[in-house]
Amino acid sequence: MNIGIASEKSGLPSKTIRYYGDIGLLRPARTDNGYRDYSVADIHRLRFLQRSRSLGFSVDECRQLLSLYQDKDRESADVKSIAEAKLQEIDRKIAELVGLRGLLHHLVEHCHGDERPDCPIIDELAGEGMVQ
Repeated sequence: MNIGIASEKSGLPSKTIRYYGDIGLLRPARTDNGYRDYSVADIHRLRFLQRSRSLGFSVDECRQLLSLYQDKDRESADVKSIAEAKLQEIDRKIAELVGLRGLLHHLVEHCHGDERPDCPIIDELAGEGMVQ
């Protein structure tokens, strides 16, 4: 099937599908005239990649997961290890965002938001210290 049909069946834009081919995540067959020819197995791999990316896995992590997906002798511990590392990364990012939210909330609460020039938000951005 051509890239348009592969796009429709996988839910991925053609540009993304081409990119995955360019970086070696997917190797579709070629027709006699050189066009990409996607198989049903390619569509399964594209859907796998789409779901992996939607869970926040990087391209390199997707490469590892795809390799494990295709390896019928894989150990689930290898897959779990990648997922656990991603979960730790997400937890770290959430903690960082919670901290940023707290700081910004504090600054907004302490800014008068009136005609005066005093502004703890500007002071913090300028590195002049956080409001206590």
